[in-house]
Amino acid sequence: MRLRLPEEHPTEPPTGYKIAHPVLSQDGNRAAFTGVSLGGALPYGVVADASCAYGLRHRPPHRRCDCGFHCVHERTDAEALLCTAEHRAAVLLQVTVLGAYIRFERGFRYARQRVRAVTVGTCACGRTAVALADAGWGLPGWRALGPCCAGCVRARPSVSPAAFGRLAGDGLRVVAAGVPGADGMVRAPGAGGADEELGVPELVAEAALLQARLDWFQTQLARLGETGPGGPAQG
Repeated sequence: MRLRLPEEHPTEPPTGYKIAHPVLSQDGNRAAFTGVSLGGALPYGVVADASCAYGLRHRPPHRRCDCGFHCVHERTDAEALLCTAEHRAAVLLQVTVLGAYIRFERGFRYARQRVRAVTVGTCACGRTAVALADAGWGLPGWRALGPCCAGCVRARPSVSPAAFGRLAGDGLRVVAAGVPGADGMVRAPGAGGADEELGVPELVAEAALLQARLDWFQTQLARLGETGPGGPAQG
């Protein structure tokens, strides 16, 4: 006798929460995400279909496999995962569960998703992040990013949260935690409506990132002026 799971027919796609690492393509023209556990070697975009991480040909989410995207029902459960040491630089995603899914007590395993919103946490130093900067690791063709404040970004390859949202596309919303008025969202160009314009929090973050880079370059120029081009300090 073959057991069948009970079927659900929701009027609207379910919403879930998960954490992931933001990544930037090697050429700097694309933004995506990579998971923190199973399937972490496979970057995915804002709208993506799951594939079996074990290379099997069945369609996720297979009942006898653990393939597919994963998320939890409650935002607080996803935020709790950000407390662990290995996940401190991850970001929080709000996703819409699409296609077939299997419901569990605390979350879903499912076939397709749309990332609706990203919440960027604070910098490792505790200050508000104004950028997503090179985290020091990555995947072939992709550079992992982490939240970074204006004082820590320096010359590290980085993008502002607003720029990351534009590169990711598909109407992705990006929120910086700890920024007053951070409910102003960022949407990719072409999403339609007045939401295409950046709000005050995003413009402040862009300006802070530019100022941080300018300060770093001025510091380097001052050091060169003290030592002279390729020589010891001038008396």
